[in-house]
Amino acid sequence: MDLSQSTIQSLVYKMKQNIFSNPCDHYSFISPSAYDTAWLAMIPDPHQPSQPMFKNCLDWVLHNQKEDGSWGDSDAHGMPTIECLPATLACIVALKKWNVGTICIEKGLAFVHANTEKFLREMNNDSPRWFAIVFPGMVELAHTVGVELFFLHRSNGVVSELFNRRQQILENEKLENLPLSYLEALPASYDIDEDDIIKHLNDDGSLFQSPSATASAFMATGNNECMAYLLSLVQRCDGGVPATYPIDEELIKLCMVNQLFRLGLAEHFVQEAEEVLAQVYRNYLNQESREKPSNSIEAQLFKDSLAFRFLRMHGYDVSSDSFCWFLHHEDIRDQIENNHEYFSTAMLNVYRATDLMFSGEYDLQEARSFSKKLLEKTTSSNLRRLIEHELSLPWFARLDHLEHRMWIEEKDSNILWMGKASPHRLSCPRNDEIVRLAMQNYEFRQSVYKKELEELKRWSKDWGLSDIGFGREKTTYCYFSVASSCSLPYNSDIRMMVAKSAIIITVADDFFDMEGSLIELKDLTNAVQRWDAKGLSGHSKIIFDALDNLVREIATEYLQQEGRDIINNLQDIWYETFASWFTESKWGKTGSIPSMDEYLETGMTSIAAHTIVLPASCLLNPTLPISKLRPEQYESITKLLMVIARLLNDVQSFQKEQDEGTINSVLLYLKDSPEADIEESIAFVREIVDKKKKEFLEHVLMDGYSDLPKPCKHLHLSCLKVFQMFFNSTNGYDSNTEMLQDISKAIYIPIEVGNSKRILKPLPRCSGAKEEDNLTTNCYINRPRPSTHYRRSFGTPRVSWSASRDYGYGKMFIAPKVRFCFT
Repeated sequence: MDLSQSTIQSLVYKMKQNIFSNPCDHYSFISPSAYDTAWLAMIPDPHQPSQPMFKNCLDWVLHNQKEDGSWGDSDAHGMPTIECLPATLACIVALKKWNVGTICIEKGLAFVHANTEKFLREMNNDSPRWFAIVFPGMVELAHTVGVELFFLHRSNGVVSELFNRRQQILENEKLENLPLSYLEALPASYDIDEDDIIKHLNDDGSLFQSPSATASAFMATGNNECMAYLLSLVQRCDGGVPATYPIDEELIKLCMVNQLFRLGLAEHFVQEAEEVLAQVYRNYLNQESREKPSNSIEAQLFKDSLAFRFLRMHGYDVSSDSFCWFLHHEDIRDQIENNHEYFSTAMLNVYRATDLMFSGEYDLQEARSFSKKLLEKTTSSNLRRLIEHELSLPWFARLDHLEHRMWIEEKDSNILWMGKASPHRLSCPRNDEIVRLAMQNYEFRQSVYKKELEELKRWSKDWGLSDIGFGREKTTYCYFSVASSCSLPYNSDIRMMVAKSAIIITVADDFFDMEGSLIELKDLTNAVQRWDAKGLSGHSKIIFDALDNLVREIATEYLQQEGRDIINNLQDIWYETFASWFTESKWGKTGSIPSMDEYLETGMTSIAAHTIVLPASCLLNPTLPISKLRPEQYESITKLLMVIARLLNDVQSFQKEQDEGTINSVLLYLKDSPEADIEESIAFVREIVDKKKKEFLEHVLMDGYSDLPKPCKHLHLSCLKVFQMFFNSTNGYDSNTEMLQDISKAIYIPIEVGNSKRILKPLPRCSGAKEEDNLTTNCYINRPRPSTHYRRSFGTPRVSWSASRDYGYGKMFIAPKVRFCFT
């Protein structure tokens, strides 16, 4: 093990201890919500109204201001987001109420003044629904405590437009649907009495499990159940509180596994992930049929769709009903459609879950259409880049290695699911720890890939393939595709065997298509049949010699591992492929036109997908049964791979083949259906591809369809994803430039953020120092602040709060009606 591997393994060990050890504080994985914490910090002590009820929350606000003056979550690159605006105003109000943190207030106001109009303009008057409700409410609340906000005096500005949008939203909403979950941010024109509030309390005493709304409800009503909820919350979190409480701990575990997988760390946490998924599946089996949730619909839908995707991807028998329940409740569908920004993370997860659709799962198709429609409307979300990536590039066309890079570099990769006034995010220290490991892991892979690619280039040159003088030189393309589609648990030998096979296939296919005469092609095919190069020369001899070297290399390694000789089996597979190329060449050179059945029978062999995966599968552990190397005994999964790969190629290459006078399925359908045009022919073939892919995916993921070992089935999947990637929207394999940027990012270019290489800050120490503003909740759980601090800091509040009843609590839950000069 070299130094890089040793460092990675050391980091993996530490992370396993921190994340998966028992007992583990799962709330430490979620960033505290500055907005909600500020609201708890505003609550007066019922016995000493001149002091805060939750001093540790106020202390958290004092010590968690960012260097730029903001409070609230940053993105994964440490940059402020729009969530920081209402959070910062709420924190300013809390500090102003208790007459503390003067310098913090000044810095916070400077941030708000510098960024409010800038952020609003960047959103192009299309802010998220929650922001249009919460931010104006915080502006009004700040005004009541004497905070001067200069942008309010500008006429016809973006802020006035935001207030107008809030008015439109609230006028169109019924009381039960939305406003009470934003109780603390509603304008004074919403005259809500205590009975309305208490009627909507959950069994746990919360208002929609929202700490901020419940804090506002408690200050308005003094309700004992609200107080019990808030006390439980603060005792559990002791400082910064989450945006939702309680949080499903199983959901947190799923999110952690999801983060590890999408950053490319799956192979280091196999056992831990299996344990989490096994527990999720046990709970899935034990639960009764999903009933409509009484609250937290977004979080439940997010969890159910995430669990479905992971369970299905790992071979568990799970029904689509586990997350498609929302389709059967018209009120929930209406709520999602009317609040699509708020449900954006859930809809993104629903859409991803439908990537794993099997044949006949019509509810998944409906869920896919429903979620896609809403995601296309989500223009203002900070998930926009991820949504565009998801909708524009099919899952089948994505290579794992490049996907890992995308997530490592994505500034919102720490977003988990939406909360009321901000997304739930992975806590900064946790996320930095994971991303640091992911970066080292990715760059270690790059170092391995660079060495292997150089070795492959030498092999290709030594055997005369790279400078043979005709056709496509695709050594780098071939290696890139296999390295990027298969994770490192596949050993170097397998990657090299697959890449060498693809190189030989490319050169030989071009020789049959464009270079060789029928006599030369017949001689080469016969030589492969008898496996004897006698009589060959020139290009034919080069191709045969390289092929012979590869076959003997695979057979020798298998003999050493398994003690059996498979050289004849491998030769038969290659002869079958060469014979199909010769048949197609005869069609082209003689002008013969086969039937569709004849074409597909030959074409699914000539695409040579099976020629790549079956020999390589012999080197996997567990290995491919030798019987599966015989053409008459190919498994259905192999035949599906062959036909799908052929049709994918046909859709993108029909124009080229039409110009060359050759035939493919698109052109054959056009010939057999004179009334059809080319678009209808393409649609016909694509419909077959979509149907076959669903069938193929079920064979890959579920047991009972074949006795192929799971690694063999997943190699089939990786192969199909490569074909889909190359032939997704164009014929990328034939292009000399289209893949170059992806190749560079996969193998050569270091991890980057924007135009600069990503450098993570060291993890902050658990300290009370103000400079360390990215502290975890754990630090504050273990380090309560001394109460003497508050005795020094708190004087008589300069702001008086009117009481709604004789509880001594201010009417902070409703911002008073304030008239601003917008004209």
